[in-house]
Amino acid sequence: MTSATSQTVSFREAFWTWCRVAALSFGGPAGQIAVMHRILVEENKWISEDRFLHALNYCMLLPGPEAQQLATYIGWLLHRTKGGLMAGILFILPGAISILALSILYAEYHDVRFVQAVFFGLKPAIIAIVFDAVLRISKRVLKNRTMIAIAVVSFVAIFFFDVPFPVIVISAGLAGFLGGRIAPEKFVVIKGHGKKNESSDHDAFEQQPEVALHFVQPSWFRSLRICCVFLPLWFAPILAVRYFVGDSSVFYKEGIFFSETAVVTFGGAYSVLAYIGQQAVEQYKWLQPGEMMDGLGMAETTPGPLIMVVQFVGFLGAYRNPGTLSPILAGILGSLMTTWTTFIPCFFWIFLGAPSVERLRGNRLLTAALSSITAAVVGVVLNLAIWFSLHTLFSSVSVQNYAGLRLFVPHWSSVELSAFFVAGIAFLMTFYWRLGMATTLAVCCVLGAMLYFLR
Repeated sequence: MTSATSQTVSFREAFWTWCRVAALSFGGPAGQIAVMHRILVEENKWISEDRFLHALNYCMLLPGPEAQQLATYIGWLLHRTKGGLMAGILFILPGAISILALSILYAEYHDVRFVQAVFFGLKPAIIAIVFDAVLRISKRVLKNRTMIAIAVVSFVAIFFFDVPFPVIVISAGLAGFLGGRIAPEKFVVIKGHGKKNESSDHDAFEQQPEVALHFVQPSWFRSLRICCVFLPLWFAPILAVRYFVGDSSVFYKEGIFFSETAVVTFGGAYSVLAYIGQQAVEQYKWLQPGEMMDGLGMAETTPGPLIMVVQFVGFLGAYRNPGTLSPILAGILGSLMTTWTTFIPCFFWIFLGAPSVERLRGNRLLTAALSSITAAVVGVVLNLAIWFSLHTLFSSVSVQNYAGLRLFVPHWSSVELSAFFVAGIAFLMTFYWRLGMATTLAVCCVLGAMLYFLR
């Protein structure tokens, strides 16, 4: 594809391509990123491998779902602001519609034995998928003892000492930044920030950077304009709820909580889920640990970002605290508030920071910081996997503190043997037989339903 052809990618052509990406975006961040890479880099040849990885590494640094932010970033590269909005919105739209419909069915018919039976097999299967995510991220970044040490320290800090996510991520980024100066061979392990790929003759951005970057030069005026547009969009619904309903409303609490989440949850969708799962279950009491697994199962089996599970959380939280509204209407409004405050910041981060990040391509210290943060994410996701496993395989888990250590202690009398069995099958299908996620989930749902009725 020539540079002239690359430059004439029409908005209409991009629209249908992003619809295709959205429809095929199953399987969590790893699968969604793979779909974008295949379609945008390998098939359409719209951007090069180097620029794709550069954008991905920047999105890994941001709080929130990296796959949706990557789609927004690439859409912005292709057609500036309108392209970023189109790509980002289309990427989440199928999942938002699907999760809302499933949330209504779940809330209204959860007591039906058939629904319970389906989720009985789904939850143990998710354990294998989350552990698979740990291994995928590990292979990408744990390439030496330094990165392994960062991952181990991250896991110990969050699992045993309950250290907040921002502290872990900022500390890892700072360690990587300093390590990139002192020992770059140990800290620069993520590729994609090196020199431009001279053999990539299909990327219009690489061939004619003066055209590609003409409209994206960073400036204080542009940054101020982005802030003046997106900050009011972000907070207007929250302030309106507080004004008309009050700050005791579940909608206000959800708006504030998920706005905080959008700022502090670094490291991708799985680390976001760990934070949301623990806060929504333990602090706000919006749902039970098992229900969080149900929501994760919904998100894993529908297109769109895995983080769409927050819509399920927001729906149940409002459904069970409807105030003067009907539970269904309250749930729908809660899911909309949650979705809005989760994804508006994603657009804000991309449109505000992408022009500056484009100027940092090839920066060694940035790559070192990103490498360390990604290594820390391995520990965070491992924490999520173990937390989910304990609350799925045991019906009762207590939290105990010993000399500052936080320990999750399962009650062995509450062990769920059927869940252990289904989880074992899921691990065999995922790691031994190497079957796809859809096949694994379908088999485990059927198997779990059979065991549920036999019980």
